[in-house]
Amino acid sequence: MTDDDAQTSPAPGKRARQRLEIEAGILRVAREHLARQGPAGLSLRAVARDLGMVSSGIYRYVESRDDLLTRLIVDAYTSLAHDVLAAHDAVDRDDLSGRWHAIGRALRAWALAHPHDFALVYGTPVPDYVAPRERTVEPGTAVLAALVRLLHDAHRARRLDTSGWGRPPRAHPDDADAPGDLPRRAVGWILDDPMLAEVDVPAAGLVRGVAAWTLLIGAVTGELFHQLGPVPDPEALFHCQLDVGEQLVLTPPP
Repeated sequence: MTDDDAQTSPAPGKRARQRLEIEAGILRVAREHLARQGPAGLSLRAVARDLGMVSSGIYRYVESRDDLLTRLIVDAYTSLAHDVLAAHDAVDRDDLSGRWHAIGRALRAWALAHPHDFALVYGTPVPDYVAPRERTVEPGTAVLAALVRLLHDAHRARRLDTSGWGRPPRAHPDDADAPGDLPRRAVGWILDDPMLAEVDVPAAGLVRGVAAWTLLIGAVTGELFHQLGPVPDPEALFHCQLDVGEQLVLTPPP
């Protein structure tokens, strides 16, 4: 769409605006229920009651509890991606370390501001719910796409660490495959995704990127849910974990 198209596009009509307002209200109240009862306790009837709506009326806007959960998940991923990508894109492209730290700090800041949304998308799976891939994969991988772009640029700058697979893997002592095949077996399914067709990242580097991302998610989860008990300076601990993650991915600049 061009700028001229955007300027001439008609504004939503009154009925469309009312629908958007009601749907926003449904998500707002659903988040309040999410905070109090968790995703497993989410009830369309209870959400409708708090909105002053008859229970049957909510089905004009939301098909089912699963549909509501999906909307909450997509909304959470979209909000997270907005904050992380804004922080990442504000850093100079050649500042690989700065980009990594921007991703990590923005992830943590968003999670601390939206703990229940973070728990919904990165916590325990909701019983009897399967997220529809056609609605959740794209928003759910937006932050990872930024990380992959970072790995791509690091590889081109010859700063992507791909070491660590020169010896036989301990978990497979009788494996006939060469040690160098292990990373490809581990993440080849990611590299073969059409979304990465124009990305140049070797399997060994992507394994390190996945490990660093997992470290970040674990660090934020540990802080939110107090898995380490009382931590006097959680920000300092997270900064150290960010540094460790950077060392997993990036070699020192020349």
